[in-house]
Amino acid sequence: MAKNDNNNQEEPLEKQLWKAADKLRKNIDAAEYKHIVLGLIFLRYISDAFEGLYSRLQKGEGDYA
Repeated sequence: MAKNDNNNQEEPLEKQLWKAADKLRKNIDAAEYKHIVLGLIFLRYISDAFEGLYSRLQKGEGDYA
């Protein structure tokens, strides 16, 4: 059964992702771990870019179709 879901809702997503990455790091060689970290950085970049574009679209800024 799942642990206390209340704590997960209060904890930011970034902290949850870093905790998951820490768990993975224990079982993976440092040379292999870079692929996980680069993936997390890419996901963060895409998320930030999407949020920026979405907020501009909501405001009606830019000439996007």
